[in-house]
Amino acid sequence: MTTFTAHTPAAAPAASGIVPGPEEVRMPAHRRPGHTIVGLSGVLDGAAAPALREHLIGALRRSGRLLILDLSEVASADAAGLAVLIGIRRRAAGLGITLRLAAPVPQVAERLRAMGLDRALTVRPATGDRAGIAA
Repeated sequence: MTTFTAHTPAAAPAASGIVPGPEEVRMPAHRRPGHTIVGLSGVLDGAAAPALREHLIGALRRSGRLLILDLSEVASADAAGLAVLIGIRRRAAGLGITLRLAAPVPQVAERLRAMGLDRALTVRPATGDRAGIAA
């Protein structure tokens, strides 16, 4: 499993070297036969968008035929963060990879619906046991 943390460059690092705050996004990746699950957490916003994009492009290069983005720990997302997901879906399609969003929290699911992105992206709702993430 790899972990990636995106943060704004202007923020000062904490003693651990990781910058805490609302702009932080953690992205551990779990590879399984035929698919990769990337767990996102934090806030998907304009500050995190460039690093998020680069990390997900890298995940596409190492992914199987299915890339699942687990949104269960994403607190919120703005238009810039969601634009990254649309761009990654386009790149994935060009590589023959299916992109699926899984388990968005209600606020993120509502934002996806309000922007009409639930029609452009495959979104699987949260399940009680999280078994639906890899299904």
